[in-house]
Amino acid sequence: MSTLSVASLQPATATASGTPTRPLRDRQRSHVRLLAITDTFAVGFAVGIGYLTRFQGEPALGAAVPYALIAPVLALVWLGALWGLRCYDYRVIGYGAEEYRRVLSASFRLAATVAIGLYLLDIGVSRGFLAISFLAGTATLTLGRFLANKRLHRARARGEGWSRRVLVVGDPAHLYELMLQLRRGAYTGYQVVGACIPDALRAPQPQTFGEVPVVGTFRNIPESAQLVGADTVAVTASGELTASRLRRLGWELEGTDIDLVVTPALTDVAGPRIHTRPVAGLPMIHVAAPEFEGGRKVVKELVDRVVALIALVLLLPVFLVVALAIRLDSKGPVFFKQIRIGRKGKEFNLYKFRTMVAGAHAMKDILADRNETDGLLFKIRNDPRVTRVGRWLRSWSLDELPQLLNVLLGHMSLVGPRPPLPEEVAQYDRDVARRLLVKPGITGLWQVSGRSDLSWMDGIRLDLYYVENWSLTTDLVILWKTVGAVLRRQGAY
Repeated sequence: MSTLSVASLQPATATASGTPTRPLRDRQRSHVRLLAITDTFAVGFAVGIGYLTRFQGEPALGAAVPYALIAPVLALVWLGALWGLRCYDYRVIGYGAEEYRRVLSASFRLAATVAIGLYLLDIGVSRGFLAISFLAGTATLTLGRFLANKRLHRARARGEGWSRRVLVVGDPAHLYELMLQLRRGAYTGYQVVGACIPDALRAPQPQTFGEVPVVGTFRNIPESAQLVGADTVAVTASGELTASRLRRLGWELEGTDIDLVVTPALTDVAGPRIHTRPVAGLPMIHVAAPEFEGGRKVVKELVDRVVALIALVLLLPVFLVVALAIRLDSKGPVFFKQIRIGRKGKEFNLYKFRTMVAGAHAMKDILADRNETDGLLFKIRNDPRVTRVGRWLRSWSLDELPQLLNVLLGHMSLVGPRPPLPEEVAQYDRDVARRLLVKPGITGLWQVSGRSDLSWMDGIRLDLYYVENWSLTTDLVILWKTVGAVLRRQGAY
């Protein structure tokens, strides 16, 4: 048992209790209604754009089918596909990439089904109309979900009753880790309002676990949940919570409108790697090995290089303006070249726009006592080596743009772990070295989770999580979130 976790069980003068001001279920239903309305407008808009673009607003004369019938039927079937693939399931709404994956899956599956069906039935519906409609609809549906989730996250941050009230149950060591993870992902809407600990650790006087009141033991979990107005019981690992005891807890919570969530003793494993299979009447959790080769990797490489090439061509005017600004601001080269370590420990030259004065690396030892980060990183918020133009480039992350060339050359990926320096890698232990199993990225979970404001260990944790659980959908979500992170300029210095 963790010393830190046991020590955090402190006496308290009173225990907190209370109930939500408005049932969470009502708020969830209102959010689902909002999503249904926005999705209806998005699909209707997409179908209308498809028709107007294909036929320039003129009646589709001579068409084998009446588009006045085809368009609304397509919109209704599309909305039905969203419902059928559970895109309105409150368990995934506002909780990450799974929601976007379901929306994209529903749209792509419907597009494939419609294309095959029209071909087999030999119905002459314009392919241009369908292509434009599905492309526009997929984009507007995703944008609508993103804006709705931002609204939901802001409401949760303001404490307006959109969060689940969670009673955590388990051994102190595991409770500490669970509460830490929930606190890091506060925007997902899990507010810990109480804890239940093993009977042997319960003291006669009121206790707290950190800032959370200890309101009961494993003997009175349902009553403790009612006491603090919890709508979710989250159970983590404990030797006393046997399978039969956990099953009885599920029975006791039946009819109480309180959800039971079981967090397995698996850390940093998620998404498609986890499969639940019934074996001899037991729900066995199978954890697949991380995927570092294969078809998905080939697709990721292809997408990386194509996007990098297109971006380099489109951003050429920006490159020219930035290069001119750097040359006018200070002496030295336009580009900064530095050796970094890539996949499988291979060295490569990483390219950036120069943001520091010439000879800045030689000044590092002089400024060592001003380092504001822990671990192996070296960061100073007001680094005197940074030029005027360099500070502006860093605040908008424009200094990273030349790394698109690294992506085109195959050294890096658009999304991946932070590219480390050789001296950092020399101090890696076996666990941290797993960051080198994939290519480093221009952006990643570290970029959209605080950037330079993150501690060394938090950055490592996020990088390892990405390495173990990467997917194409996750990459798209990270790229989308990167835009917001750059605009907010949080942690950029």
